[in-house]
Amino acid sequence: MTEKKVHQGRNIKRFREMLGIKQEALAFELGEDWSQKKISILEQKELIENDILNQVAKILKVPVQAIENFDEEQAINIISNNASFDNCQQPAFFNNQPTFNPLDKMVELYERMLEQQKEMIEKLEKLINKE
Repeated sequence: MTEKKVHQGRNIKRFREMLGIKQEALAFELGEDWSQKKISILEQKELIENDILNQVAKILKVPVQAIENFDEEQAINIISNNASFDNCQQPAFFNNQPTFNPLDKMVELYERMLEQQKEMIEKLEKLINKE
């Protein structure tokens, strides 16, 4: 039998999609050097550097080994052989919670907008008072 090659980037994409995480959210969690486009490129890579792989696994809350060894055919076979949807239990690594609270991000953005508006009003008042 020939050994199948594991495509780590594709596996990251599969886990990310299963968890309902967008590329933009993953990029945000990885830091300011990352963008949606960079995540797209990462997901096209067959092999990924260990440090990046570890960071992504931590964000997705899956073991690195799951990304390194995920085999779609094998997973489908396991699911179809063990499918009991009446009593469905999610595996521990299958967490649909994002690693950040979107509401916190909205509040943070709103507070920044208010601060900018306050600064703009102060500048306008200074301009008006100079005349």
